[in-house]
Amino acid sequence: MTATEEAIRTVTVAAQAAADKFGTSVVAFDVSEQLTITDIFLIATGKNERQVSAIVDGVEEALHKVGRKAARREGDRENRWVLLDYVDFVVHVQHTEERSLYNLERLWKDCPQIPLDIVQHEPEADDDAS
Repeated sequence: MTATEEAIRTVTVAAQAAADKFGTSVVAFDVSEQLTITDIFLIATGKNERQVSAIVDGVEEALHKVGRKAARREGDRENRWVLLDYVDFVVHVQHTEERSLYNLERLWKDCPQIPLDIVQHEPEADDDAS
């Protein structure tokens, strides 16, 4: 079994929302062959807790506009690794340090990566200073 076209389309909306908030290293894996609880893992990185929170808010807002609401949200108290569970896909927004430490790409390297047709934004010089 593979991820549904609808799940892939919706994950692409979430991925673009993450990129719009300057999330980096945005990748998606089709985990449907390995897990029965979800089809796709979307992973994005924020450079600090505030940015992680902004990415999460951006993803939730974008998905709300297409009629999706997270069934579960975890980790938003610390904003180091926030998980948004949409049942058919799960969004992981991780702080740079958590992304490096837990290395989800390594754990799911045997799963096919889903190509994401998104525009990655480069932060302006002033954004790096804050």
